[in-house]
Order: sequence, then C-alpha cells, then structure tokens
Amino acid sequence: MVPTLAYADVKTAADRIGGHVRPVTVTPAEPADETYELHLALELLQHTGSFKARGAQNFLLAHREEGTLPTAGVTIASGGNAGLACAWAARRQGVRATVFLPVTAPQVKIDKLRGYDADVRLVGTEYAEALAACEAFAADSGALASHAYDHPLIAAGAGTLLDEIHRRIPDLDTVVVSVGGGGLLAGVATAARHHGIRTVAVEPENSRALDAALRAGHPVDVTVDSVAADALGARRATSLAVAAAQEPDVHTVLVTDTDIVRARRALWDDRRLAVEHAAATALAALTAPSDAPTGYRPAPGEKICVVLCGANTDPADLTQGPAGRQGRRGGGPLVQRD
Repeated sequence: MVPTLAYADVKTAADRIGGHVRPVTVTPAEPADETYELHLALELLQHTGSFKARGAQNFLLAHREEGTLPTAGVTIASGGNAGLACAWAARRQGVRATVFLPVTAPQVKIDKLRGYDADVRLVGTEYAEALAACEAFAADSGALASHAYDHPLIAAGAGTLLDEIHRRIPDLDTVVVSVGGGGLLAGVATAARHHGIRTVAVEPENSRALDAALRAGHPVDVTVDSVAADALGARRATSLAVAAAQEPDVHTVLVTDTDIVRARRALWDDRRLAVEHAAATALAALTAPSDAPTGYRPAPGEKICVVLCGANTDPADLTQGPAGRQGRRGGGPLVQRD
C-alpha cells in the first residue's frame, strides 16, 4: 500500500513539534536587476543545521506517544543530515541512535554525529548501501528503523516549514526547495497546495531521482554523481514525492553542478551564509545563466521564497581564492545575480 500525506498530517506534526524546533527565520533578499521579489528561508539555522530536525522530532515524538519507542533505540541510514537530526532527537528522548553512513560522508557530519553520542557506522560508498546495512541492523537488534526521507511522519515534519513561511509571507506565490529523496518536497508541497502556493522542486542534473521517476511514471533507481550528492544523493525518490510532483502546482527543474557551486559561493560572498551544496541547489534554479536550458524563470512581480535547507558543510573552500574553490566544475566567472 502506497503511503499518503495530507495537510492534516502537517498540522498534526506542527502541534506535536511546537516548542521542540526553532521557528524558521525568513529574510528579504531582493535580487538586483530582476523583476521578482525574493526571500530566503534560513532553515540552516535549525537545530542540527538542517530542516531534518523537524521530521526527526515528529517521528520520535509520535512513537513515544504510541508507546512504540523500543529500548534498543532508533537506527537510520543517512548521507549525514537526517542522521544528525535523528541522533539529536534520540538524545532528547533518552534513547540510543545508531547511524549508518556511506564512507563518502563529509567528516564534519561524522564528527557532529559523534558529538550527539550516536553510534556511527560507515558502510559502502552510496546511501543505498548504508540503508541495506541499517535495515539488517534493525531486524537483528529490534531498534526502531527511521528513514532519511521516505516516511509520512518525516515528510509531515518537514512540511511544517511551509506553514511558518506562509505566516511570515501571507501573499507568497512560490516556494523553491531542493530535492534528493523528496521528503522535504512531499511535506512542503502538501502544505503549499493548501495555501495556494506553487512549489518549485530543484534537482542536480546528475542526481535526478525525481526527474527519472516522473518520466517513468513511478520511482526508479538512478546513478548519482553530483557535488551535492552527500545530501541529495538518493538513488530513488520516495513515492510521496513523486505523487506530490505530479500535481499541477509543482514545477520541477534541473540545475548543473556549476550553477550549484556558483550559487553557494554567492551566498557566502554577498550574505556571509555558509551553506552546503544541497541548500545552494534551490537558489541555483534562480541564479543559473539566463541562456541556460535549466533553472526556473520567475514571472514579473512573482513573490518567491527559497528554502536554504542546511549548513552542514566545511566552509574552508568558501574562504579561499578561486584556485582553492572545492567542487567547482566547468570554469568561468562566478556571476552573482542576487
């Protein structure tokens, strides 16, 4: 049976996690020489440095309410951010978290996980391999298996972000989010639809699980090769995300790694925001060159909010000169359009 998500699930999640997460900060960021109005949702300031804290809290609190949180604790496979959120929420619930990550996970995320007292296990080079090891561990240990994105409680928790944005910008036209497996998209698009807001879902060209699923009509496996793969490296999109993206008020776009790196660098240069590549992916949809076949082109007067979803990154490459910019592909100047 395919799980479903309704706005009522997002409202329930908001009531459940209220007081347990930080309300999102929204700031105007009007782009120069553009006719649309831009705002940034700074979810990088959330507990654990990403929006994932919302879903993790909702998941564990719901199980606590139902009496289904086992003494063996909780386990999760993650590229990093979901693991951080799970470990943080588990510590607040007084239970153990065992987190499986691919060996390619950034050291900054591994160190933070251990700081949350998580049992960190590195397995394989992709998220899918870590997930298989996590599932085996859950079966053997009796630990509660959480998921980085593919669960209604996780997606509903993420969706609470949109209600907070809407309260700050009641006449918002469009919200822009980056997509990996699609938990953020599923939750945000569900809440956005309730308020009559368009959702733009942005994926890296070389990590396009949602795009492939929409073309096939169902979730399929894809190869992953992007500068943002540590957070947007899901091999398969969740059914919740695919269902959300098939609605007429959701617009899906792709961006290049060069555009992602450019947007990330511009956020640092212009605003001193050190975000991970996954967060910059959403902004890259608006800052891609105007002659590029990728990205999103706002209408004149359109009021847009871009979700900057996480900041678990090593900022060393942001403070170096052009020769030291890590992850940059394609060359050319870093054009700043906001």
